[in-house]
Amino acid sequence: MPSAESTQASAHEPGPVPPTREDEVAAAGSELIGGPIGRRALRAASWWTPVRVVALVAIGMFALGLVQKAPCYHSAWFFGASSQYTKACYSDIPHLYQGRGFADGLVPYFDKLPGDMPYLEYPVLTGVFMEVASWLTPHSGTMQHQEQWYWMVNAGMLMVCTAVIAVCVVRTHARRPWDGLLLALAPAFALTATINWDLLAVALTAAAMLMWSRGRSLAFGVLLGLATAAKLYPVLLLGPLLVLCWRAGRWREFGSALGGAVVAWLVVNVPVMVFASDGWWQFYRFSHDRGVDFGSFWLIWSQESSDPPSTDFVNTTATLLVVLCALGIAALALTARRRPRFAQLAFLIVAAFVLTNKVYSPQYVLWLVPLAVLARPKWRDFLIWQACEVAYFLGIWMYLAYTTSGDAHKGLPAEGYHWAIVLHLAGTLYLCAVVVRDILRPERDVVRRAGDDDPSGGVLDRAEDVFVLRAQDPAPYDEGPGEGTRVEWGGRPAALPEGRSL
Repeated sequence: MPSAESTQASAHEPGPVPPTREDEVAAAGSELIGGPIGRRALRAASWWTPVRVVALVAIGMFALGLVQKAPCYHSAWFFGASSQYTKACYSDIPHLYQGRGFADGLVPYFDKLPGDMPYLEYPVLTGVFMEVASWLTPHSGTMQHQEQWYWMVNAGMLMVCTAVIAVCVVRTHARRPWDGLLLALAPAFALTATINWDLLAVALTAAAMLMWSRGRSLAFGVLLGLATAAKLYPVLLLGPLLVLCWRAGRWREFGSALGGAVVAWLVVNVPVMVFASDGWWQFYRFSHDRGVDFGSFWLIWSQESSDPPSTDFVNTTATLLVVLCALGIAALALTARRRPRFAQLAFLIVAAFVLTNKVYSPQYVLWLVPLAVLARPKWRDFLIWQACEVAYFLGIWMYLAYTTSGDAHKGLPAEGYHWAIVLHLAGTLYLCAVVVRDILRPERDVVRRAGDDDPSGGVLDRAEDVFVLRAQDPAPYDEGPGEGTRVEWGGRPAALPEGRSL
């Protein structure tokens, strides 16, 4: 029988962790392609590396998502409002080609738009992405032809973003490359990938996570700043990073990351802020002034109440709720008996933001998928969540079909749509709950059970704690009657008794 020392050492030996050996759902699914992978296959050199396989599968699923949009591409975007919903193939991209002035050659943020929206209501880097796609679109032929081209050009650029996300997720957890198949095969990812331009920010955030896992804090900050210039949510990752670096005493690395993020964001935004301030502010005005919208519990409240909440009340309360969630996540990070993994807290803070926000659009699932793969790479839990998101994806389009089909009422009424909202909120909450459980009971964490500490944590990986808020240690060892309590309000944890180990 091997000794405890040899068993512990083998747990930390480098090498890939095959999910078919530790995940019953992955093992059962692998029977379709010949069963669980063997040791020799893991060690064999081949062109079919995990990175290449996952990237190709992700591109293949993205292509299937494009096929799913085919009914709209040929007719529904142009010849009927309700048919693009009944066929569940809606996309913002072709509609905004003309609606935001790209068809007329207007420059985002600088040129005022005709109609109710005076300027483009997207962050600057997303506006640049949209403008570049416009440059690559032939401005000839019918408007339908141009909008089709614009969608295809954007789809090609978003496919590149998808490949970047897949590669970064695989490389972030180097010993668990096959976890990337969770992302590559995620049905909600494929269905929502071309609804909007969110994949640009998701790709930059995934690249930032990869850089942090490699100990490159400045590169992480620069990429995160660029991601925040494309979408607001990536800046939230600095909160969990602050708490984890505080616990581990890694202030220099956090300062480097924060400085890189601020400088990168300013480099992108300041030119537009200075020379087109009205256009630059449009994103923030729109975010503040818009009322409650699709996918949020606020919409249920608004539609079911005889006295719906005002926009100002929702703005204030939603902000307060996300701040309270952030404080709870910080308390969890500083009191857990083992420092949480960066990906776990990153997923929790972004999930808290979308759950409390006044809008939870179907494409917001793209923000969460890469973080969920890194936080909880367990097929059962991931597929439960994905099933909820796919149900919601169908629910929102059926509801919009109902509201746009006139007296025909084809689709899902408001009551049914409310249940779809509840389902997708519950799916996200479920995944949050299992991540919190993993933090409180690290022996249940599949990443740590395989011998890793924090593969996405970079300098935090296996770092010693220097600050912990814990009134009572759960005592991983037995100290006898009347003992077992240690109070830690900062400083290094007390040494374990001789011969004891965690």
